[in-house]
Amino acid sequence: MGRIIRFNPKRRRPARGRRVRPARFAKRRTSWRGAWVSVRPAILLIVLASMAYIFALPGVMPAPAFLSSEPQVIEGRFTRCGPGRGYYCVVDGDTFKLGDTSVRVVGVDTAERDAECPAEAVQAEASTRALQGWLNRGPFRMTARLDEPTDRYGRALRSVVRLRPDGSEDRLADYMQREGGARGYWGGFRDGWC
Repeated sequence: MGRIIRFNPKRRRPARGRRVRPARFAKRRTSWRGAWVSVRPAILLIVLASMAYIFALPGVMPAPAFLSSEPQVIEGRFTRCGPGRGYYCVVDGDTFKLGDTSVRVVGVDTAERDAECPAEAVQAEASTRALQGWLNRGPFRMTARLDEPTDRYGRALRSVVRLRPDGSEDRLADYMQREGGARGYWGGFRDGWC
């Protein structure tokens, strides 16, 4: 038959070559596939959180099509808001009115007209003039994010774009940062202008 191995519970050392470690002390073999499988959920979570953050910032990139309203084409002559103003008017460097609707340009912050110092007043006038000039150049399109259509003051938040003859987009937020003295703004704390 075969060799008979006698069991002795008092024996402390296992037979030669027959040592078996308990499962909790067993060596685990790590492979690239095993490492990838264990890290994959963390990477996916980081990517999803980053995308959610980027899409939540209104001025960083345009909202995806499923989060945007249909473009509204606006064409008209913009004046300064005040007594005797027209239907279309400019309030300050980042806000204009279409009748009774106040529209806040997404992605920029400009100096306010009720300035705290002379430097802010000069900057507010320059940015208001730049906004009025851009709006009066011809028809443009406005789109809203469906998940965030207004700000805390009740102004309609809109991305404003004009198509160039070559088919590229002229974004108002980019123009205001380049020519109108505006700063990029994606919500939260704003620095002063003085």
